[in-house]
Formats: sequence, C-alpha cells, structure tokens
Amino acid sequence: MTARVTVEAFYLPDGTLCARLTMAAPRANSLEPGLLRELASALDDAEAQDARVILICGRRNFSSGGDVGAFYAASLNGDATEYASEVVPRLQALVARLIAMPRLVVVAARGAITGGSAGLVFAADLAVLAPDAFVQPYYAKVGFAPDGGWTALLPERIGAGRALEWLQSDRRLAAEALCEIGLGTVISDAPEETAVELAAEAEIGTRLAAKALIWDDTRRAQINTRLEAESAAFLERIAEPETVLGMSRFLERFGVTADV
Repeated sequence: MTARVTVEAFYLPDGTLCARLTMAAPRANSLEPGLLRELASALDDAEAQDARVILICGRRNFSSGGDVGAFYAASLNGDATEYASEVVPRLQALVARLIAMPRLVVVAARGAITGGSAGLVFAADLAVLAPDAFVQPYYAKVGFAPDGGWTALLPERIGAGRALEWLQSDRRLAAEALCEIGLGTVISDAPEETAVELAAEAEIGTRLAAKALIWDDTRRAQINTRLEAESAAFLERIAEPETVLGMSRFLERFGVTADV
C-alpha cells in the first residue's frame, strides 16, 4: 500500500533538524481515517527524532477536507455517526497537538485548503502559500457543523466576529487575503522551498519560547474545550435529514459519486 504521508528528515543550515511531512492521499488528500492516522504517526516519528521544525506539505492540493462522498455513503448505510467518530476526533487531536508541540510548525500549501483541513493552517506557526492557494469553509453548503478549529481556534487567530462572518458567508479567501488577515506568512511560487528558507531565518529557541507563551496552558485548555464542542456538534448533525440532503446536493453539484 502506498503511504498517504511520507516523512523526510534533513538539517537546516544552522544544524536544526527538520521533518518534512508530505500528504499524498486520494481525493486531494481528503481527511479520511487512514490519512489522519498516518499524519499522527508521522508526527510521532518527527518527535522521536527530536525534529524541532515540522514542515507539512500537500502537493497539488493541500487538502479537500472531509470526504463528503464517504460521509454520504456512511449515512445511507446507517453508519454516519460511527464514521464521523473515526474522522473528526482524530482531526481535532491533530489541531490540538500542533499548537501544543514544542516544535516550529510550518505549512507549505498549494491549491485547495477546504473544510476541516484548514485547521492545520490555523494551528501552524508559519504558512507559505502558493498563488493558487485558497481556504473555504463549505460547511454551510454541505450541512456539516464546523470542525478542525473553525470555531475553536480560528477566532483566536482572526477574531470571533470575522470568523463567524466567514463561516456564515462561506467565502473563498485567496492567498493574498489570507496573508492580510494573518493566516498566511508569505506567497511563493515554490512554497515548499520558501518554507524551508523561512524556517531557517531565525533562532529556533526564541521562536519556540514565543509559541509556548502564546499557547499557554490556559489558552490551550480553552481551545481543547471548544474542539470537543465542535466534535459533539458535528456528530449531532451528521445524521440529520437536512445534512444528508446537503451532502447529496453537494456531490451532485461537483459530479462526485459516493461509494455505497
């Protein structure tokens, strides 16, 4: 079986160990249980090697978020809640882990960053975006409750009012707009290379000290409570008739067939 996540360790010019995690999963890195398990395992490997910088990449598209087709198929089989329980808590745990890790987390993203996958950007310390990168919630169109930190972490990054407006309007924000609101650091035609350069341009100890002060125990406890609330809301809504109808319409709009 082809790995959904590859891990490459290398040293920055100052001798700091960096672990590059590259997602290469089907359906534009859709967040299905296998990919989420491998991401967690890749973080385990990076920590075991004591990599102080973690670079997360996603090839042509960073991630399309949750696999709506898989959720819809599960709902038709009466397994929607069980399937969601294999996906959402794993994603929430990754988001919480990234902000808590005493590592510099850098995202290099191209193309789509949609739904819950945006949580990996929200939790990153730095984000290098390709010109074609964009973030869009899609929850209002599909009928899912927000996950991945859209209500738990994003308000900490950009403010509650702006986060709520984004979710309600379901606007697509391009790379330039993401940089303007502080979710992107820089735009680059070669985001993976630029991310490495960005990781190497400042003293790692100072960066990690700043991260620890920002994401202290109190703030992380609040975010973890909100992440749990997101999970509960998602599981509550996933089997609702209007959510099933929303998934059906979404799949029809994009010409996707669910594997039932």
